[in-house]
Amino acid sequence: MSGWEEGDWRDESLCIFEESNLLNKMGLEFYDLSHPWGLGQPCWPYFEDVKIERLHSMSKSGVLTQRITTVMHSGTHIDAPAHVVPGTPFMDEVPLPYFFGSGVVLDIPKKKWELVTREDLENATPSVREGDIVIVNTGWHKYYGDNRHYYGYAPGFGREAGEWFVEKKVKMAGNDTQALDHPLATAIGPHGPGAPNGLLPDVCAEYKAETGRDVIEDFPEWEPCHNLILSNGICGFENIGGDIDKVSGKRVTFAAFPWRWKKGDGCIVRLVAIVDPTGSFRIETGSTE
Repeated sequence: MSGWEEGDWRDESLCIFEESNLLNKMGLEFYDLSHPWGLGQPCWPYFEDVKIERLHSMSKSGVLTQRITTVMHSGTHIDAPAHVVPGTPFMDEVPLPYFFGSGVVLDIPKKKWELVTREDLENATPSVREGDIVIVNTGWHKYYGDNRHYYGYAPGFGREAGEWFVEKKVKMAGNDTQALDHPLATAIGPHGPGAPNGLLPDVCAEYKAETGRDVIEDFPEWEPCHNLILSNGICGFENIGGDIDKVSGKRVTFAAFPWRWKKGDGCIVRLVAIVDPTGSFRIETGSTE
């Protein structure tokens, strides 16, 4: 490599991006609330593995071209209303302003199988305003990975949370767990494709052993939060993580634009929280000068 060590070469190439200087000039702070995505990607229990193939490699072709095969509900992503509610908008039909705007990250720590309640949401700070994007940090993002703990034991939203989001007229909602609903109210429990025993029947059996009740007694509805918010035009983020702890309890500006995918049921996104400590940044006016 003409005297270059591979590590030196990579370090030198990254210098084309000067993040710290650019951010100093802008006066903004950016926080990535997305999990890293790639080979070995954690997947929901009934999804196929993500496949990434190199069609061209640098050594052979002088360019790098890759092909990805994936479901869009993989890693940090957004659900379109049409994901669960027939006759509602697909991803490309959701207006662009929904993917950008003010909102809050609520710090609501939860343990195994606990529900995020109306009281939790009402008492969390900052207070939620109409039109907000609302993200809930339960602390479960710390377990994100290809493991039973993250997918089978997670806390989550239920009917109460869904009703609260609708009443508050929020623009978007999401959390740092495997889905917009509690796992036992999804196909992981005895619902939909998981009926009658659940995709993870041993998890359902464990719930019965710990509580003395069948899952269906405590979670009689299939994805009530999904259905409530999506049918009311509130799209939902799932599997949020990254720097979420750094902005918990704060009001921020969010940006997360999906592909303009016709008839898309959802989309992998890079969810970003932006803070302007100086208050001096502005959006351009559209002037021609």
